[in-house]
Amino acid sequence: MQKAVPKYHPVATSAASVTVQQHTAPANVVLWAGWFCPFTQRVWVVLEELGVPYQYKEVNPYLKEPSFLTEISPKGLTPGLCVDEKPLHDSVVINEFLNEEFGSNQLLMPKDAYQRAMARLWIDYVNKEVVPAFFRLLQAQPSEPEKQAAALADFRTLLSAVSKEAKGPYFFGEQFSLVDAAIAPWAVRDFIIGEVRGFARTDVQGWNEWATALETRASVERTTSVNEILEFNSTFLQNEGKSLAGKAAAGGQVLP
Repeated sequence: MQKAVPKYHPVATSAASVTVQQHTAPANVVLWAGWFCPFTQRVWVVLEELGVPYQYKEVNPYLKEPSFLTEISPKGLTPGLCVDEKPLHDSVVINEFLNEEFGSNQLLMPKDAYQRAMARLWIDYVNKEVVPAFFRLLQAQPSEPEKQAAALADFRTLLSAVSKEAKGPYFFGEQFSLVDAAIAPWAVRDFIIGEVRGFARTDVQGWNEWATALETRASVERTTSVNEILEFNSTFLQNEGKSLAGKAAAGGQVLP
């Protein structure tokens, strides 16, 4: 049986397509991206927030092309970043690097050392708890209502732990931070589980306000292909997703 490959447009659409067109010229910073990838969007948002001159290059990791993607990102995943031809991978690591290199080390992180440590802890929590729970709920099938209900309850609980700590409008208050960038792509995508998995933002303390602030942030709007997100996630909704993220979430493992 042929493996299911997510259906998607080959390039970004909506406001994101305009952003791509603005970043086609060669630059010292190159973002190897999949427009559909929430981990890519994390980095894309930070590049926009910091005003870094960068070149956007679309790549399809599902087709394993171009083959040199593994030289930038060893698992062949997006995002990959090249800075003066030096490669980096992992969205969290890339974002910390970008903030240190281009953000005077404090623009997207609190000035206080303790608060910076807390930011890193919450980013790690989002990565290891919230995001896998989102994918598990996305893949939970209506044919197994008890498992779907359990996945929904689990996602609400895990999301609530971080969302109730948000000071508003962003995690640390008025300052948009790397914590916000880490979770923003899932604010953009939670309408999917709202439509087909029974999720409601208002069921999670603080999430409706925080998510609204995130999805209407200019950097997030500029990096979002609105309608095509649902189309791309159709294989996940049918539990046919073949991405490493989908497989890891289904198996209860930490995302790659």
